Amino acid sequence: IEKCVFIVFYKSLSIETKLKKICDAFDAHRYSLPDMDDAASVDRMLTENAQELVDSRTVLLKNQDTRFRLCQMLSKSVEQWTWTVLREKSIYHSLNQFKADVSGMLRGEGWVIAESVEDVREAVNKAHANMDMAMPSLVDHVPQPWPTPPTHFQTNKFTYGYQEFVNTYGIPRYREANPALFTAATFPFLFGVMYGDVGHGLFLFSSGAYLIWNERANENARLGEMAAGMHSGRYMIIMMGFFAVYAGSMYNDCFSLGLNLFGSRWTFGSTAENSVSIGTVAQPVAPYGEAGSVYPYGLDPIWHVASNDLLFANSFKMKLSVIFGIIQMFAGTCLKGANAIYFGERLDLLFEFIPMILFASSLFVYMVILIFMKWCIDWNSRMLSATCVDPNSSAWGSSAYKGTWKMCDQSGDGTCTPWGYSCTGYDTTATKCGLDYGGLGDGCQPPNLITTLINIALQPGKVAEPMYNHQGSVQNVLLLVAFISVPVLLLAKPYFLSRQSHAPVHHGEDGEEEEDEGHGFGEIVIHQAIETIEFVLGMVSNTASYLRLWALSLAHSELALVFWEKAMLSTLNINWLATYIGFGIFAGVTFGVLLMMDVLECFLHALRLHWVEFQNKFFAADGIRFAPYSFKQVIKDSQS
Repeated sequence: IEKCVFIVFYKSLSIETKLKKICDAFDAHRYSLPDMDDAASVDRMLTENAQELVDSRTVLLKNQDTRFRLCQMLSKSVEQWTWTVLREKSIYHSLNQFKADVSGMLRGEGWVIAESVEDVREAVNKAHANMDMAMPSLVDHVPQPWPTPPTHFQTNKFTYGYQEFVNTYGIPRYREANPALFTAATFPFLFGVMYGDVGHGLFLFSSGAYLIWNERANENARLGEMAAGMHSGRYMIIMMGFFAVYAGSMYNDCFSLGLNLFGSRWTFGSTAENSVSIGTVAQPVAPYGEAGSVYPYGLDPIWHVASNDLLFANSFKMKLSVIFGIIQMFAGTCLKGANAIYFGERLDLLFEFIPMILFASSLFVYMVILIFMKWCIDWNSRMLSATCVDPNSSAWGSSAYKGTWKMCDQSGDGTCTPWGYSCTGYDTTATKCGLDYGGLGDGCQPPNLITTLINIALQPGKVAEPMYNHQGSVQNVLLLVAFISVPVLLLAKPYFLSRQSHAPVHHGEDGEEEEDEGHGFGEIVIHQAIETIEFVLGMVSNTASYLRLWALSLAHSELALVFWEKAMLSTLNINWLATYIGFGIFAGVTFGVLLMMDVLECFLHALRLHWVEFQNKFFAADGIRFAPYSFKQVIKDSQS
């Protein structure tokens, strides 16, 4: 404590009296000084003051040591006392919510996990027995009707992160299909589709493995908010890295470079190595369709040096995105039907689920079927069947045509199609094609699928480039099914609900009416109209939304390629110093952009696909989370 010292000189006794009163009022210590000429008195006073200071310091040190030992002794028990106080406080808070019953007993109602009923009964009986009361305790089921039960899912270290993702959007209803079960598989997979790269995926996989390796140490440590989040999602991170490596191996991408592990199935002929000129066309090493023409795993690395690499990758990844999106949305619609069956909601099953399935199947699942058909059809064989070939040339009898070569009468210009039509030189593709599927190419030309799908609605019955016989008629039937399912989805359920609300009134035993209160027909129609519009338009917009799988995968691969070419490839032929600096730049931008920003970007887009495109097909997200009575949670909340 800092003190101020004043020396006061005065002459009269009256002033001395006043000064003493002032000092007493401010609790100031007074020291009377002897005559300065009396050296003995001054020395004696100095000695006394010094001894007083020593005594005061000794007392202060003793008090400080006593306080330290007392605090040290109390610190061993303060945490236990704090927990005891928190537990007692929470117990009394819970008991205050009980209601008084007969003979001083308390009665309370609450939710218990079905598997833990016996444990609860045993705990209550044990606590009641310790009180030595004559009245027995009782834990029994409350008769229905119940309020809406809360939702609880048993999770483990692996599923906890995915369940928290779902709970952040909304809590599932009691006994509703839990989206977290499917999210645990589809979320890291869709992330891998967007982030697919073997090298970058290995970094992410290693990060997850490191977090799992230090799992026990992190659980006992006080982590920050970001570190705690990464610790909770450690298994999710390792799964994201795994699927990124898997998708990267499918794309044959490793830091934007192709891995020629099994030898390319394309060759540039006899051209010497490293001397291939721009514009040279590669040829397959084996005929189309044979085992030798197929790269054993993933895409052929030749595409990384091909000039049409981007065109091929765009077409492949765009179709793949649509396929994954429609499959996931269709699965979400099927879960809506499963919920309706489980809860016995017959109207939802018949007049919501079935029309939704018919609408989705007739247009969108059909689009997936067309994509696979286009991939599976041997278009080389079909196009060759509509090509005029000279019977005397070496091309006649080529194995590229899968049918039987037939000689024509050569009544035209002397050439024939492989199936035996005599060409005149003025024939159209439809005339030369022997499939007779109709359209411009008669089935011998690959179609533009986007045009085909648009024309289903704009030009019913007309197919410019059909892939199978009677395709126009089949598409008319599918279009009719889609059109019929919309008014059924819109009007059928409101109609039957209004019929139920106007059902005859029933009387109970006491003569009171037991009529269910129904909504107005107009309100029901408005609600159903919103759901119908959301589903019909949502199927279109959500399908387009899944194209983000293609867009982000393309952006990732192109960014990796640009970083490699500009930072590394351009410096390799200069000198070692330039290469060293270039590698530093390459490593820095790869870490900052691709291993940090792009991971977060793909993570958020995959999360959006599950929250919006997948879960809104069946997930109401208006459940109540089960909050069990837990001392551990009480203590954790007090510390936060």
